[in-house]
Formats: sequence, C-alpha cells, structure tokens
Amino acid sequence: MLDREEVFNYVNRKYDVKPDYPWQTYSNFAALRHKDNKKWFALVMNISQDKIGLNGTDEIDVLNLKVRQEFIGPLRKKEGFYKAYHMDKSNWISINLNEINSINHIKDLIAESFELTY
Repeated sequence: MLDREEVFNYVNRKYDVKPDYPWQTYSNFAALRHKDNKKWFALVMNISQDKIGLNGTDEIDVLNLKVRQEFIGPLRKKEGFYKAYHMDKSNWISINLNEINSINHIKDLIAESFELTY
C-alpha cells in the first residue's frame, strides 16, 4: 500500500515540488503544481471508495494523473486504476493508492503527467 506522503516525498525529490492545499472545504486535497505555470500535474484526494466505483464508503487516498488518451482504457483494466474522479475522464485517471505496492509502479505515469501538463 502506497501512502500520500511517499508520493509527496518522491515528487519533492524528483521535481522539487511540494503539495499545496488550495481548497478550504477540502483541506486534505493536495495539488502538485509546476513551479512556473502553476498548472497541476497531480492531485491527491481523500474520498470515499464509492466515488470511484468500489463497494463501500471507507475513505481512501487517490492520485489523479493526466495520461495520454490511448493509455486510459488499458490502464483502467489494471488493478488500482479507475476513471478519474472529478476530472476529465478522457484525459485523467484516478489511482487508488491502497492498491499500489510501490511508488516504482507509478513513477512513469507521474513523469508523463508532468510532461503533459507543462
């Protein structure tokens, strides 16, 4: 199981980016943004499982990333990958961090999202 702090630590080491928390109402939703243009390339949210189609209402952390459209379908067939919660589903995916074993499994996707949003 991957936790949000591991994601934040990796992104900080790789891109020198720290999370910011832009919404008072959703104080635990963290945006990871490019330093120059302020566009976010990742969003970490705590949501209930049912928001991404899972059974139950337990709270989970998800990571939203932008991916190339041709990869969205194949990714959604993998364990831990879902239609994007609260984002454009044709360009973004949600990853349930509880279902990911290591940051190594998503490093390439974080890098792609970083590039696609630049």
